[in-house]
Formats: sequence, C-alpha cells, structure tokens
Amino acid sequence: MIRKKSLHRDMADVNVYTAKRLKDMAMSLSGLAQAFADEIGGGGRLTRDDGLAAMQTAAAAVCGECTRCNLYCGSRRDESYYLYYLLRSFEQKGKIEMEDMPRLFKEACRKKDEYILHLNRNLGRATMNLSWKNRFLESRDTVIVQFRELAAILEEFSGQMENATDITGSWEDSIRYLFRRYHVRVENLLILEYENEQKEAFLTLRSTNGRCMTARDASQVVGRAVGGSRWIAAKDSKNIITRNPATFRFVEEGKYRMLYGVARLAKGGELVSGDNFTFHEGLPRQVIMSLSDGMGSGMLASEDSSKVVELTEQLLETGFSARSALKLVNTVLLLAGTEQNPATLDLCCVDLYTGVLEAMKLGAVPTFIMGREGVEIMEAGSLPMGVVKSIEPVLLSRKLWDNDRIIMVSDGVLEALPGENKEETLKEFLEGTGNGNPQEMAERILSFAASFQDMPGDDMTVLVGGIFEH
Repeated sequence: MIRKKSLHRDMADVNVYTAKRLKDMAMSLSGLAQAFADEIGGGGRLTRDDGLAAMQTAAAAVCGECTRCNLYCGSRRDESYYLYYLLRSFEQKGKIEMEDMPRLFKEACRKKDEYILHLNRNLGRATMNLSWKNRFLESRDTVIVQFRELAAILEEFSGQMENATDITGSWEDSIRYLFRRYHVRVENLLILEYENEQKEAFLTLRSTNGRCMTARDASQVVGRAVGGSRWIAAKDSKNIITRNPATFRFVEEGKYRMLYGVARLAKGGELVSGDNFTFHEGLPRQVIMSLSDGMGSGMLASEDSSKVVELTEQLLETGFSARSALKLVNTVLLLAGTEQNPATLDLCCVDLYTGVLEAMKLGAVPTFIMGREGVEIMEAGSLPMGVVKSIEPVLLSRKLWDNDRIIMVSDGVLEALPGENKEETLKEFLEGTGNGNPQEMAERILSFAASFQDMPGDDMTVLVGGIFEH
C-alpha cells in the first residue's frame, strides 16, 4: 500500500484503488488464459479415429456388401496393432502401398488397387485437416501467451503502485516555490518513490505570465527542488508548458548514461545489409540494444531482421519483459508461414539506475563484455527465430560498471576471423585494443574482421555500447 508521509489530497488513495483494480484485471486475464489452455488438446499425429474413418469411407465407396477381408471390422478392435502400423506407415511414406496391407486383404480383395487409392485419398484429407487444426492450436497458444504476459505486466505494475511511497509532502513547498519564481503555477502534483529508491513526479502546470516554458527546463527545476538530483521529462509528456493546464511526468535519471557506435559492411555484391540494429532509450532509465541477422543477405534478409527488431522494440516499450517479447516475436514469425525467413536476435537491456545488463539471445553469436576483469564472452547457442515453436530465449545477466563496454557482432564478423575458435580470436583482439570511443571501437573491430577477406562473405555489423557514470 502507498504510505502517506502527509495528508495530500486523496491521490494516494486513488493509486491504491487503481492498483487493486489492476490486480483484479491481471487475475481475470490469468483465468482466461488458463481456460484457453484447459480446452486445448493434443495434436500432431493421426489418431485411431482418423484411421477408422478413412477405412469406413473407403469401404463404403469400394466394398459395398462384400465382407471377405473384413478389414474395417477387424481394425475396430481396441487391441488392433495393424491400424497403428497403417497410420505410422502413411506418416512416414505419405501413402499406403500394397506391401503394407495384411495378407488376407491381398488374397481376398477383388478391388485392391481401388481400395488403396480411396484409403490414401481419405488419409490425405485427414492429414490436411490435422495440419489446419495444429495451426489453429498454435494460434490459440499465442493468445494464451499474450494473456499471461499481459496479466504479468498488470500484476507487476500494480505491485509497484502498492509498494510506492507518496513523498509529495516532503517536496511540495520547494517545488511550488521554485516554479512560482519562473511564473509557472503548480495546480496539482504527486511524487512517488519506488522500492528501488527511484522517484517519479506528476505535475499539473500552467504558465501565469503568457510565456512558455519547455518541459526540459521544467525537469531541471524539479531536480533543484528535489535534493539536487538529475531529472528528465518523460517522452509521453508534452514539450511545452503553456497557459493551458497540462499534466507532465518527470523521472529521476539513473546513475549511468550510455553512448553507442556502429559499423556495418554488406556482403560482397549486395547493396543492402541483411543485418539490422537498434539503440533505443525506451522505458525510463532503460536502454535497449539489439542486433538481428536475417537469414541470407540483401533486401529480403534486411526486411526480415528489421521486422524482428521493430516488433521486439514495440513490445519492450509496452512493458513486456525481454523473455516474453522474444517468445511472442518468435511465435508470430512461426505462424507467418514457411515463406517467412528465420532471423537471429541479440538483445541487451541496460538499467541505467543500477547498471545491470540483461541479455537475451535467440540464435545469436556471443556478446563480449569489456570490464574491470578483462573481456568476458556471453554465449548462448540456439536456433534462429521462427524455426521452432517451443524455443526458449536464454537470459544472461551481468553488473556493469563505469567505462565498461558491450560489443555485439553479427555472425559475418566471427566467420571472417581466422582459426577454429573464432570467439577467442576476437577476445584476444579486444584485450589488446583497450577501451575507447564506442564509434572508434566499432570501426576498429570491423576493420580487423574485414582484413581477413578480399570481399565480405556475409553481412558484417558491429554494435558497441559504452556505459558511463554521470
């Protein structure tokens, strides 16, 4: 529950009510997801009922009143091993052949070829129906995952609100005083402090002298009023304070900031690189670095990897965890069909308040961390996205310190290096080159890898992030 340090309107009580409603919504979504899961049955193979239905239909079309081989009636027995053998033979070869039929059928049936033709046709239809059923079940499974992840997000958010402390009373007077000096009226405000000691402020502001004030300048005023810390205006707030009242959100900056550099080289003969990257300050005090390598090279690979990066970035900004975002993107690519080319994804999320790095990998090559203890290789091998339905992203976590570096490369960089252990080759180069400007480091690494080939055999991308204390 939000703890009040002073009587401050009823805003804290509103947050408690909101947190409770969000938790109720989370429980509803979890229940809905469970209801979906309970209804989904197993699939993937032809069943005994599929085989009996195919035999019955074939017998109705061919056999008429004939009961000489009695094939259908014999297969109806629960202990019939032959029906199981028939189904597995069809799955392995795609058709039933004469050699698969029992001896009595071969000796007694007068329309053997016609019966087998109808049997194969019926089993083929059953296989097609099974394929569509499995695709439908996969779609339902995607909905279940989304429900569960949305429930987790709502529950986490409600927990943050419940455990937040309302510290408005401690800073209200100083905030109102400083803004009044800039001819800005504070009509309402709420300042919360979360469990990790990060602060967030919601201020309803309007100018009183007809002049405007930028949200960036207002964040500096908030910082001076609240203990001299560094604050920034949230990206979802307006940019200008005018005479019309509007609510602005300000977030306390983290201890660290990040800079990045990137160097790219397309495969020889290609105009467009199939690799795509992003360096994005999404949620408050969080930086997202990602690198995706589309299968193959050129424009098609670029479109595939770009789609992976954009979908993942949107989900992370919405509030999905890195693991959930990668699993959802993988499922979407899988359901897109066989024409969808798979892509790898290397994702790093850095908390600028704590300096903690969370890396997620799906089919991506190792990430290299240059820190106080030297160069560390963060490796997690897996299949590319969009290949396997039950693929699990691998989570790796590290604490970063001032002046550390994160080096992400595509597989074209490692493949260009000499020797069998290419990761160690790049590690030795990084240990010898030392820290530097992220952009210069990215260019040096790319030049080093490209020096071993006359023409790049694959797309090559190097993304370097540097973390620094304010």
